[in-house]
Amino acid sequence: MFLLAATTSAGAVDPGDCCADLEARIAELEATTARKGNRKVSLVISGTINQSALTWYDGKASNVYTVTNDNDRSRFSFVSKFEPSADWQFGYHLEIGIKAANSLRVNQLSPQGVDNRGDFGADIRDSFWYLLGKRFGALIIGTTFAATDRIADSNVTQTNAFAKYSEIQDAGFGMFLRSSRNGQLTRSDLTWRRLIAAGGDQPSESQRGFELIKYATPKWNGWNAIGTWVADDFWDVATRYDGTVGRFNVSAGIGYTQLVPGARSRVICAGANVLVDNGDDTSCRQLSGSISVLDKPTGLFVNFGSGLNLNGLIKDTLRYQGTGVRDQHIFASGQIGIEQRFNDLGKTTIYGEHFVYDGGAATAAFVGPADSLNPTGAGNWAIWSSRANVWGAGIAQGIDAAAMILYMYYRHASGELNLRQLDGFTATGPIANAPIDDLDLLMSGAVIRF
Repeated sequence: MFLLAATTSAGAVDPGDCCADLEARIAELEATTARKGNRKVSLVISGTINQSALTWYDGKASNVYTVTNDNDRSRFSFVSKFEPSADWQFGYHLEIGIKAANSLRVNQLSPQGVDNRGDFGADIRDSFWYLLGKRFGALIIGTTFAATDRIADSNVTQTNAFAKYSEIQDAGFGMFLRSSRNGQLTRSDLTWRRLIAAGGDQPSESQRGFELIKYATPKWNGWNAIGTWVADDFWDVATRYDGTVGRFNVSAGIGYTQLVPGARSRVICAGANVLVDNGDDTSCRQLSGSISVLDKPTGLFVNFGSGLNLNGLIKDTLRYQGTGVRDQHIFASGQIGIEQRFNDLGKTTIYGEHFVYDGGAATAAFVGPADSLNPTGAGNWAIWSSRANVWGAGIAQGIDAAAMILYMYYRHASGELNLRQLDGFTATGPIANAPIDDLDLLMSGAVIRF
């Protein structure tokens, strides 16, 4: 009874008094949470979920994988900004991308997309601060994409969210090549995306993930110019247009990229076994561009992109020195179709597409004696040239009420791989073709914005 009375007496305090300080602290924290930002700087959270079922057939084996669609992969972003006046804005952008079961990385041996670099999980896509002035333009410092990023993929349609027409490597091209002569997978690092230029991307793609300085001019009648400097790596410049011309929605761009002498960047001219500073600042450069036009009354559209890469550094590698290897890589790609609001849900898109690539030495990898792609079964063979031809078609349905796009598309890829036998360390032996099976891909899924 005494204990009970003591307990009752000690507890005879207004519960509101005991928690007042805690509740005040919670209220203070809520005022500075991600929902609102702090008292001076706003903060907005947004993101994308883009999951697909990837069905593949490589001439012998087939399977269905659940993947993150790397055309516009799942991510979440934090954007903060402060506007001291109507003409100026300061801000910061942080974006985290999801790589788990990435459609670019999956292959016949790994449905999770884990390659020999352990490339899975999450990564920082953007981490930069910016200064924006209405008459000044934008200055960006930090980690982000370069001026020519996706310059060959201008697009005014919703295919931009799930099936980029130039960046075909993003969906299923991590699959290993399979020999059509013996039906076996290659044991080397030769995947389908290695057929299309040295870095595994089409010969116009610039990458994210660099500490850079970028400047973009204000827009003038829909046009603006952008320039990027990445210390000891590369620089690039581009101009872009987004606007309306009469009855047409138009997006277009063209850009030029050049490797800085002595740099060891593998973004532009990857594939060289050793990148050597030969004192020639024009030995590695690329030019690319694209245009997208949609006729608003009918919904008919055309997307076209092309790129040229001159990889002179490949001639500095030991195996290609003095061999006369071709250093040009070129591609052309496009989509044609119709995008129209046929129902109340949102826009419906129906399209066909084609991609072609032709290039010289495309990778630092080589084919060994025990590899299924070895033309004679003996000796080591260097990659001499390659070609790729891809055609496809797709359909998508937007659901505006859910900020969602449902999509399905099919692609058929055929390729050619030419090898040259190594004489010691130099590719001076005979040239032979390594026949490979075609690849069929079906991507079906949904992208949701929030």
